[in-house]
Amino acid sequence: MAMETLPPLREVIARHGLSASKALGQNFLLDEQLLDRIARIPGDLAGKRTYEVGPGPGGLTRALLRAGAEVVAVERDRRCLPALEEVNLASGGRLRVIEGDALAVGEAAEAGIGAHIVANLPYNVGTALLVRWLGGEGWPPFWASLTLMFQLEVAERIAAKPGSSAYGRLAVLAQWRSDARVAMKVHRSAFVPPPKVMSAVVHIVPKPAPDGVRAATLEALTGAAFGQRRKMLRQSLKSLPGALEALGSVGIDPARRAETLSVDEFVSVARAMAATPLSA
Repeated sequence: MAMETLPPLREVIARHGLSASKALGQNFLLDEQLLDRIARIPGDLAGKRTYEVGPGPGGLTRALLRAGAEVVAVERDRRCLPALEEVNLASGGRLRVIEGDALAVGEAAEAGIGAHIVANLPYNVGTALLVRWLGGEGWPPFWASLTLMFQLEVAERIAAKPGSSAYGRLAVLAQWRSDARVAMKVHRSAFVPPPKVMSAVVHIVPKPAPDGVRAATLEALTGAAFGQRRKMLRQSLKSLPGALEALGSVGIDPARRAETLSVDEFVSVARAMAATPLSA
């Protein structure tokens, strides 16, 4: 069997009885042209290692393989494994499927340094995985890019700019040492079953991290600032050691609210906090 001889996804889903599981946050994407468009977002994947979470019956997996990628896919739903094995047999050895929970998998070890992460993420773990991939003190990360499907509301929060209603902690964490954009929107009718909301694909590429800033400090700062986003910074940050002093040292008015600060301003405050004994 070769890739071009694989049966249509709808046939595979029917034959294996793969109804989408709400508990696992599944919504299957079947439009092959749309899947091929998603697989092109990271650029030329020919011969490159790609890491996929929640492949389900293998629609995006097929598109990544058609693009020439070497794919490592993690799937916790055992019902999907026979369908993925069919794709594996047709891939010529370019697909490896790991059965397990993506939250418990060591992606760097399994996917390798420089892997492109491309996934129609299960809704119930998508944000948690993104925060993990964006976090940590080590930078650049093991991944070369992230191309991820989210609910449109989450996607807009990731790429949001200061002053918008969507701008918050997720935007700062995504943008302080990465470039993040909404690459394409996907109508709910493209999925089986259709979700209640629109979706979108976000593309994130790492960039050099600013000097003198610890990720843990920035995470604590944004957590406090946006945890009470309607309050002035003098109120929301008063319980975070060194934060108010840092505001003063970089010339930011403590009467401002979190959503008015740019990513660069948050970085400046975090750098000043990291330079003081109080934040050690």
